[in-house]
Amino acid sequence: MPHGKALIRRPGPRLAEGLVTHLERTPVDAGLALAQWESYTEALRAHGWETVEAAPADDCPDAVFVEDTVVMFRNVALIARSGAESRRPETPAVEETLVALGCSVERVREPGTLDGGDVLKVGDTVYVGQGGRTNEEGVRQVRAAFEPLGARVVAVPVSKALHLKSAVTALPDGTVVGHAPLVDDPSLFPRFLAVPEEAGSHVVLLGGGKLLMAASAPRSAGLFADLGFEPVQVDISEFERLEGCVTCLSVRLRDLRA
Repeated sequence: MPHGKALIRRPGPRLAEGLVTHLERTPVDAGLALAQWESYTEALRAHGWETVEAAPADDCPDAVFVEDTVVMFRNVALIARSGAESRRPETPAVEETLVALGCSVERVREPGTLDGGDVLKVGDTVYVGQGGRTNEEGVRQVRAAFEPLGARVVAVPVSKALHLKSAVTALPDGTVVGHAPLVDDPSLFPRFLAVPEEAGSHVVLLGGGKLLMAASAPRSAGLFADLGFEPVQVDISEFERLEGCVTCLSVRLRDLRA
């Protein structure tokens, strides 16, 4: 059975110019990046996800990190307004794609800022990282958009990583996983499991206990396997050079309704 749709956008010609804030810039192999992106998207399809490709935004180096452009809750798409001004032109084509899929669209308005990578959903709890590219007004607008739909929005501080989901994601049972040196306050999560590698903090729930994760976190993969989950590892080294991870290369649309 298909699990849903996954919104993706292929890397553009200026990928190597993408923003870096917590890493030293290193060269990016554009050809290898494209091959890795194709392997990533094939892994989604192989595990029951229908991929939907947003139109390219070739003038935007970071456009491949499509998760930052929108936050989904049920059938509502909240179009983000990045704290990095250079990333704001990424959103129009994503909005067009989501409208065509039947989503109800709302938008973060000035002076609010929000990157989708700062939002972690665990059931109906929506954690929003505040302090980097998402500000207090952005959190307020997430609350205004999603609380009427049954969400509980919780603001959490982010100061040690680019985005909240650079530091933490969650397993299918709701346990939040993260690399402790990057997590401001693990006590904010009811269940927290420290993982041995930074890349082990990033999992995409494929369904059926399968976890899409980076090949650069073998010890974390072993930990998850010992817990009864099935890691599906992909090499995304070229995106990791730009502070990217498996979560930010797609937006999983689980609750679309006709």
